[in-house]
Amino acid sequence: MLVYAVFGDPVEHSLSPAMQNAAFSALGLSARYLAFRVKKERLKDAILGAEAMGFGGLNLTIPLKEAALSIVEPDENAAAMGAVNTVAFGDGIRGYNTDGLGALRALEGAGVRVAGRRVLIIGAGGAAKAIARQLALSGAELSIANRDRERALDLAASVGGRGYGLSELDRLIPWAEVVVNATSVGMREGDPRIVDGRLFRQGQIVFDIVYNRETELLQDAARAGARIIDGVPMLVHQGALSIEIWTGRKAPADVMEEALREELRNR
Repeated sequence: MLVYAVFGDPVEHSLSPAMQNAAFSALGLSARYLAFRVKKERLKDAILGAEAMGFGGLNLTIPLKEAALSIVEPDENAAAMGAVNTVAFGDGIRGYNTDGLGALRALEGAGVRVAGRRVLIIGAGGAAKAIARQLALSGAELSIANRDRERALDLAASVGGRGYGLSELDRLIPWAEVVVNATSVGMREGDPRIVDGRLFRQGQIVFDIVYNRETELLQDAARAGARIIDGVPMLVHQGALSIEIWTGRKAPADVMEEALREELRNR
């Protein structure tokens, strides 16, 4: 039986084992996916240990994605995004980033085309970098807002967009056709709102990458008549892409999403 795993710190909240094990079962593969807490300073040891023990592959989550760049051989996409979320063994230790394409597939799965659309991304961390690069490649007109305005400016410059501080959301939210929250704000009940919900409007698309709960941002957007997309489809599609990298088989995204939502209902 091949072992796959997600490394993170913390990692107890991860829903990846539920969906990845459902996928392996549906594909008839003799494989098991587990979660391990790995501290950033021990990441190299953990990755080399997984290779030595014959693991099939790894996913990486917060705070390990950027640290992995110096350990694995990143492909062009992961190097450009500055983060690795998928590690494959075999011909060396290769690193990939499936977050951006996972986000694009989540939007497309909801019937949203981003080419030529005005897209606002809130955040400038690892997930925001991946999403911004992918949506820019797909033809979106990007604006990026972040608490640290300099980070927003740097990310915007790298993808051909415009960068702003959060103080400018009052005019950016009405401007945007698609709003993407690429921060972790909303993951915990009681997190402060980063957007005044009264700024949302009917006809907007509001996509929040947080997947463990319906965030206040999505609730506010729905009340304003916007179409909302939670983080589950992105998690599913980035995980499906990881399976395809590891196995060369098309992953059953519908099975994975069903397993993921069932796990959420039971938590």
